[in-house]
Amino acid sequence: MKISDRHYRAIWRGEDRTVRVIDQSRLPFAFEIRSLDSVESAAQAIRNMVVRGAPLIGATAAYGVALAMQANASTDHLETAIGLLRATRPTAIDLAWALERMQGALASMAVRHRAETAWKLAAQISEDYVEQCRQIGAHGIKLIEPLATRRHPLNILTHCNAGWLCSVDWGTALSPIYMAHDAGVAVHVWVDETRPRNQGASLTAYELAAHGVPHTVIADNLGGHLMQRGRVDMVIVGSDRVTAAGDVCNKVGTYLKALAAHDNGIPFYAAMPVSTIDWNLNSGDQVPIEERSPRELTHVTGLTSGGGIETVRVVPECSPALNLGFDVTPARLVTGLITERGLCAANPSALRRLYDDRRIANA
Repeated sequence: MKISDRHYRAIWRGEDRTVRVIDQSRLPFAFEIRSLDSVESAAQAIRNMVVRGAPLIGATAAYGVALAMQANASTDHLETAIGLLRATRPTAIDLAWALERMQGALASMAVRHRAETAWKLAAQISEDYVEQCRQIGAHGIKLIEPLATRRHPLNILTHCNAGWLCSVDWGTALSPIYMAHDAGVAVHVWVDETRPRNQGASLTAYELAAHGVPHTVIADNLGGHLMQRGRVDMVIVGSDRVTAAGDVCNKVGTYLKALAAHDNGIPFYAAMPVSTIDWNLNSGDQVPIEERSPRELTHVTGLTSGGGIETVRVVPECSPALNLGFDVTPARLVTGLITERGLCAANPSALRRLYDDRRIANA
């Protein structure tokens, strides 16, 4: 995707043996490239949400292993690096998926070959995400085009950020929207602000504006009202983990949008690649929900009238805060899943049919 007419990906290998990422903690007010030069800096970037979004977390973890092997390719250091990266964030299953793929390829290999192989595999994982997200868009546009023949423009609501910034390129939930817009389909996106970190207001709106997609930022709690008034035609969200039963774990607040959509007869879709499916979990109750710092809730960062970026407190100092990062939408509320292999119902048999060759570990 493009920023100021220049194509960027959310992560890439630099020419100086580092990894480059777009610092999402600085958006939308400052576009900055950060260099990661060690497994520790990669882990910190994931933990502090310099990079975020399930596919990008996976890609960053893979490159973090490559940085570790570049410094020290011993088995002890490989295991230490895997453990460090695995501990950064518990909910997004792509993190564990990418680390298992890297460890599986490197553990039995001669030490002298590990660094080169790690770099190649990390690059391949990144390329796989790009192609999978492109395919998600190609399948998802088939849902948008028929609806767009009846509504002009077609109003799509999304939550959090599931665009190219979260997934190397293209995005998950936004990929079909980008393809529809590029194909001349009149679409308009309702962008949830997505408290407390405001990924919708700061990242999704930034992406859509850069690509020229019509959109409007709304308060998180406005979506239900817009659905009641007939101003939402469909909902598309991303996911951080989908259970084998089709339950969708995504940024907190997604469940409430699914309830409102169900109550108003509005289709609700989740978009994700195979690496986001946790085949070992059969219930959303089993998904580990990340609890993040209360400061993300009690403080807000914005642009001052003088052009500076400042963080201010918006909650009384005497008030405690609970900041859970995700919730789970039960499969019964999900109209369908949009994957790189096509569309399917959110249930175990449909998922198994879609991936009946069971090439899950190597997808």
